[in-house]
Amino acid sequence: MPRNPPTRRQLPPGPPPTVPPALDDIDIDLLRILQSDGRRSIAALARDLGLAESTCAGRVRSLTTRGIVRGYIADVDPAAVGYAIEAMIAVSLSGQSRAHYETLRDDLAQVPGVIAIYNTSGTSDFVVHIAAAGADALRDFLLDHVSNRPGVLRTETSLLFEATRGIGLLPR
Repeated sequence: MPRNPPTRRQLPPGPPPTVPPALDDIDIDLLRILQSDGRRSIAALARDLGLAESTCAGRVRSLTTRGIVRGYIADVDPAAVGYAIEAMIAVSLSGQSRAHYETLRDDLAQVPGVIAIYNTSGTSDFVVHIAAAGADALRDFLLDHVSNRPGVLRTETSLLFEATRGIGLLPR
């Protein structure tokens, strides 16, 4: 009697692939202008693109509600507000505990001076971009907020001497 070949276990389908939202040439031009000058008025945007102000306002609103434009922020010079040094801190966790990961990420995001937290692959799990008043404040941040945390295995701190902003996602 012939044996039936083993049946393959059917897995549930995964999430659908992420499809970037459709953007036309006007959307791209709006994004180019906004990434270099997020404070540009609707009137100025409309004039630059040859659109009616109401059309331009609707386009900007659509880009925002679709999550393409995530917000507008002021780019504050850390040194001008008392943060003399900036550093990147690589943080390695001792395991892959989701609770340790999420708690560390969420807690660090609330600490003054933290500019950004990047979840990374490789030898580090996070890279934390921080500005501090000086070396003592940087050391205190490490001791008070990072190295004493459950699951933190190792940290490595690199001081930033200079930062140069790129042109952004969309070339001008």
